Amino acid sequence: MTASGPVAIRASDALRKKLAKLGLQTEADLLVHLPLRYEDETRVTPLSYAFTGEPVQVEVVVLSNEVQFRPRRQMVVRAADDSGELTLRFFSFYPSQQAALAVGSRVRAFGEVRGGFFGLEMVHPRFHKVEEDTPLPTEMTPIYPSTAGLANSALHKLIARALDDGDLADSLPDEIRQRLKLPGFARSLRFLHRPPPGTELDTLHARNHPAWRRVKFDEVLAQQLSLRRAYLARREQGAPVLVAQDDLGARLLDRLPFGLTGAQLRAMAEIAGDLAQPYPMQRLLQGDVGAGKTIVAALAACQAISAGWQAAFMAPTEILAEQHYLKLRDWLEPLGVRVAWLSGSLKSKAKREQLAATAADAQLVVGTHALIQDGVDFARLGLAIVDEQHRFGVAQRLALRKKGSNPHQLMMSATPIPRTLAMSYYADLDVTVLDELPPGRTPIKTRLVADNRRQDVVGFVQKHVEEGRQAYWVCPLIEESEALQLQTAQDTYEQLSVDLPGLTVGLVHGRLKADEKQAVMGAFAAGEIDVLVATTVIEVGVDVPNASLMVIEHAERFGLSQLHQLRGRVGRGQYESSCVLIYAGPLGEIARQRLKIIFEHTDGFEIARQDLQIRGPGEFVGARQSGVPLLRYADLELDADLVDMAREIAEEMLRDHPAAAEKHLQRWLGSREELLKS
Repeated sequence: MTASGPVAIRASDALRKKLAKLGLQTEADLLVHLPLRYEDETRVTPLSYAFTGEPVQVEVVVLSNEVQFRPRRQMVVRAADDSGELTLRFFSFYPSQQAALAVGSRVRAFGEVRGGFFGLEMVHPRFHKVEEDTPLPTEMTPIYPSTAGLANSALHKLIARALDDGDLADSLPDEIRQRLKLPGFARSLRFLHRPPPGTELDTLHARNHPAWRRVKFDEVLAQQLSLRRAYLARREQGAPVLVAQDDLGARLLDRLPFGLTGAQLRAMAEIAGDLAQPYPMQRLLQGDVGAGKTIVAALAACQAISAGWQAAFMAPTEILAEQHYLKLRDWLEPLGVRVAWLSGSLKSKAKREQLAATAADAQLVVGTHALIQDGVDFARLGLAIVDEQHRFGVAQRLALRKKGSNPHQLMMSATPIPRTLAMSYYADLDVTVLDELPPGRTPIKTRLVADNRRQDVVGFVQKHVEEGRQAYWVCPLIEESEALQLQTAQDTYEQLSVDLPGLTVGLVHGRLKADEKQAVMGAFAAGEIDVLVATTVIEVGVDVPNASLMVIEHAERFGLSQLHQLRGRVGRGQYESSCVLIYAGPLGEIARQRLKIIFEHTDGFEIARQDLQIRGPGEFVGARQSGVPLLRYADLELDADLVDMAREIAEEMLRDHPAAAEKHLQRWLGSREELLKS
């Protein structure tokens, strides 16, 4: 990296294409492409001391080399040292490898020893020819992340050149580095790429050496710098100043049959303050299932409408979007607010009418992705509300923002986001958390039931409905899948119709036409359906207070977030509620962990924290980071203190050391920085 910008990797076109698959385009990229693991080739292990299950390096002389064709094509090499014999087995090989392993050749082979029919063997070991007096390496051998057709030896050469000739100047000002007690950048990289003799493998693989800590901090700092810079840049943009000119919000509150919680009042105050600013709000409103995000969003829309602007409310599925539309229409139309509805299922005439209203006098427009299609024009969009924001991609949210003159944006999520994840991946947003549930939310009892007791669950459903309640029965698949052998929604519907005589059983899934879905959901909400068999289309947004039993078929196949969301569909009325998780054994370790967590916890934030430990940040972040690698080296649970440090240092560097901040971003993110900004 020079003053004029990053230095491209010097390599052939073919090699550059392979490197690009790993995100390696510049010398700076090579410097921070760190080993996955290390192998100890600094010593040779006699075969008599080579134990099965252990990776070792041996030095042997080839006794025989044979290509066999049964039971499959393979090259079988018999070799020996002074203490024993070993078979080297290759199921794919090149003529050059066969030649290198000619009888009489002396080779050093590295691999895991295992027991075979003819004694010890290695399968596909890494090997190279040597002379009897060839010296051993003095350093550990780093093994880098690679891709098809790219040998680690090629990466070794490129990275060694970058270490010798590249820019290793520290991008962290000395005063900050010393204050944080971190080692220098060059020293840390040289240690990790070229561990000195005597370094223990356990020390390297544990990734808790000071050199690893420096690299992890740098990586998190680059992320924080990028997102903080995006946050500050938005502050320089103009946006509508949305100050209420009447009492629409107060009149809505007067009509509600419930009061706001303290958390909702705090959230509304924060949002109201943002909307009154001359720069665009970018706020994430998150809360557990049933925390009352919709009314907060409705009050934000009231402020925009009162200021003479439009509000748009976008949801990812038609069922969820329509639930919001019906609720918002019931709340706001009696107050004189004109509410429009846009979805892909609208008939041509109705769609033309709603499009005309959106472009003219509609004050609130609710819909699905249809809101961002070509041909949808808003008269004066001042506020864009996006529900279940992680289900939308960057481009989709930007498209909604472009429908207005840089409108304010409120993003909502019913999937609680662990604190370290929110601090790391949402640092460019203001985050509001609804951390208390409205009164009236009844506790939900969770039960785990093996699938061989399915009839007991059917009896429980029968008794539950006879007491005047309703139930959901959720299945993960619509069509038969031999591979998974899951009970399908259609089969379950037909079976329950037989097993529950006298009860009305309904069916809803994603392949029904929109009007068919609406009819079924309407009948369930009206109490005309006793048991609703459904796929996960009812995961969010469905609110039927009389439904107080949730049965989830093959619960072991669901993620924790989905299980928690589905469980949150009940417990919305005055009745004791239950969630029955039917599972099929034998359970794998991760499935067992998930079911244990969902059984023991009802707090969505604690569930999310434990979920993060199990599966990492990918699904929480969703499409926000589409195309951007998640943190490669830092672990959000183990390295939470680094996130706190990096947040503070990012602000300090952008303010006091802008050139160093720019160098740091170029080194760690380069052109990928743009993908972080959504």
